[in-house]
Amino acid sequence: MTKQSNNPPVDHVRLGAVQAAIWRNIDSEGRARYDVTVEKRYRDDAGEWHSTNSFGRDDLPLLSKVTDIAHTRVFELIGRDRGKESTNSSIRAKAVSR
Repeated sequence: MTKQSNNPPVDHVRLGAVQAAIWRNIDSEGRARYDVTVEKRYRDDAGEWHSTNSFGRDDLPLLSKVTDIAHTRVFELIGRDRGKESTNSSIRAKAVSR
């Protein structure tokens, strides 16, 4: 999966030929933001692998499942980030109070 970023995806969700990549970006205020790209992998007649972001009717149920799992995973990552922030805040608060 390609995305205009210097960082690799933080996670992938794949079911069959449909794959989602989850990307972490930091906004101007230092907060993590997550984006998701989705693609379908396929082989052409020559056996070469390609990807597309076009999905047929029969791909849609699988696409729905992949995006649902990716959505859940993004919220897990946000929760992890918030946990790190609160841990860092309490460490800073303890250091300041000493």
